[in-house]
Amino acid sequence: QVQLVESGGGLVQPGGSLRVSCATSGSRLYVNTMAWYRQSPGNQRELVASITAGGRTKYADSVKCRFTISRAKSMNTVYLQMNSLKPEDTGVYYCAAQLVGASTYNRWGQGTQITVSS
Repeated sequence: QVQLVESGGGLVQPGGSLRVSCATSGSRLYVNTMAWYRQSPGNQRELVASITAGGRTKYADSVKCRFTISRAKSMNTVYLQMNSLKPEDTGVYYCAAQLVGASTYNRWGQGTQITVSS
């Protein structure tokens, strides 16, 4: 059974940086693509960034050139480095994993709050 645990959220000033981590437990052999989603009040959950097992990445237009998703060589931790943060980046950030054989993300973390405010 694969479980995801996020860490590293918090309060940061506009223009600041923050890194969040997502650690997996259980067999990493069954995890394919991993991603970060976020949800702010009144909005739907949106994809922020994703990374395949082979290291191919995708980003939402709103975070390109500011956020970087990466995956540890051990494959059991995924990171999201966020630079030049804006108030509109505020929300709950969720880690997601697509297990091998699945057509969608089918494992989710509990979420970590990120607030960008002065």
